[in-house]
Amino acid sequence: MKLTGAQILWECLVREGVTDVFGYPGGAILPAYDALLEYPIRHVLVRHEQGATHMADGYARASGRVGVAIATSGPGATNMVTGIATAMMDSSPIVCVTGQVGSRLIGSDAFQEADITGITLPITKHNYLVTSAEDVAPAVREAFAVAAGGRPGPVLIDITKDAQQGSCAFDWNAAEPRLTEAYDDALPGDGPSCDAVALINAAERPLILAGHGVMLSGAEREILAFAERGQIPIAVTLLGIGGVPASHPLNLGMMGMHGEAWVNVAIQQADLLIALGMRFDDRVTGNLKTYAPTARKIHVDIDRAELNKNVRVDVAIASDLRAAIADWLPDVAPGDRAAWFAEIDALKGDSAVRDIQNLPDDGHLYAAHVINDLWRLTDGRALVVSDVGQHQMWEAQYYKHDAPRSLITSGGLGTMGFALPAAIGAKIARPDAEVWVVVGDGGFQMTMCELATIAQEKLDINVAIINNGYLGMVRQWQEFFYQRRYAATPITGPDFVKLADAFGLWGAAVHRRGEVEAAVLAARACPGGAIIDFRVEQEDTVYPMVPAGADLHRMIRRPSPIVETAAD
Repeated sequence: MKLTGAQILWECLVREGVTDVFGYPGGAILPAYDALLEYPIRHVLVRHEQGATHMADGYARASGRVGVAIATSGPGATNMVTGIATAMMDSSPIVCVTGQVGSRLIGSDAFQEADITGITLPITKHNYLVTSAEDVAPAVREAFAVAAGGRPGPVLIDITKDAQQGSCAFDWNAAEPRLTEAYDDALPGDGPSCDAVALINAAERPLILAGHGVMLSGAEREILAFAERGQIPIAVTLLGIGGVPASHPLNLGMMGMHGEAWVNVAIQQADLLIALGMRFDDRVTGNLKTYAPTARKIHVDIDRAELNKNVRVDVAIASDLRAAIADWLPDVAPGDRAAWFAEIDALKGDSAVRDIQNLPDDGHLYAAHVINDLWRLTDGRALVVSDVGQHQMWEAQYYKHDAPRSLITSGGLGTMGFALPAAIGAKIARPDAEVWVVVGDGGFQMTMCELATIAQEKLDINVAIINNGYLGMVRQWQEFFYQRRYAATPITGPDFVKLADAFGLWGAAVHRRGEVEAAVLAARACPGGAIIDFRVEQEDTVYPMVPAGADLHRMIRRPSPIVETAAD
């Protein structure tokens, strides 16, 4: 059948299983928007194109499906860049479709022209400039295959206006992508499974490092079967939270800069690290020269480029994680590592359970109180989307996630303003989920325009603003390393309760611990969106903290004053 390029775009999206897209119209994408009315796809009108990419990202992370964002040329496309980079760093499969000026105008500095394929080249898995209607279907089909295949990530399709308006015969089958894996033979990744199993069976103090790849691979059951068989403790990355239930006895908790102290020390004392679907980020390793000095290392990742990139390992395996663990399981010897668990328990000491009662309850409201109460009142079953900063770390520490894909956050890029729009995408992907946004007053103000999207779409999303009147994590660094010289970190904001009311949402302000429960329960009972402004202690600090570049075990601990610096 003969269709316009714009019709082919939507026809392909429908056949790819797309039911929801997030976007903002404009001149160069208008032919596509005109054709949209003929297709059964829900369009969510965002208030800023960055929000569209974060919504597509949140949709993808909550569902495991490819998220789709749409924008016009020029500023519409460039506004998407931060969201695309966020998805790239965190391996989130999204497809961004942008309109482009007519093909004859490309390179002429036409109105709203920008070389978005050139701009996004370093932050996409692949991108396309489509200048004819005949190329629309092949580009869309291949984009979805690339975004979801291997290590997931963002793909951009830039379609000129004349390609949208032109017509051609549409042949779905002829547009089928024919992708083949290609990699540099010099890259590592062909380590034998038998070598990995031999190291595992011989280890006395092994430790599994579980990353985001556990959920991307769908290997949640396999990693538990492996850990239970070998009696091997597990540490998780920030994005790995939820891949292993927090309540599982083998799960030690989060590693890294703001991870549990005993986890970081255990990593330093281990004789074998088994890194599964994680990339040895600098926030996880600290000083590479002193990282896990006595440990042999196994690394499994679907992306060969990650192997031996930051940390040299003994066995590097480029493989889908689920398949790799299944390959090991028959040969992994049943473990008895009681002595190793006893060592780790001794490291925990009085902190074996992160007890909220150990935090001061002196009439002030602390962020940890809020997060802990939120976890308790939601039975730990909420889908939490957290922004970036101190509250992000407190959420990781005090909200215990047992379910996969129940925590969505920006890890690699650390994008402030991510949470509110990403929560919209997550809620649309999983409408039956109880969705909570945990966000600082700084990050919230970056994308709070998307409250209008929540109101227009009538979404039941609850927002917990951890409001300390500072850009909290930056302030913490200034406290520790810049002699409390708080340059540009105090921040004011509007009356968030009145703001909620302006958008037709329910709002409340909380100043004391005793008010938290009533406010959370009221927000949960409210049928529409709700905002709670938690006015927390201003100069509270996330502990422990590994100073940037310091040895992983040299942490600043609560409540002692700072005794170490990055230079140490």
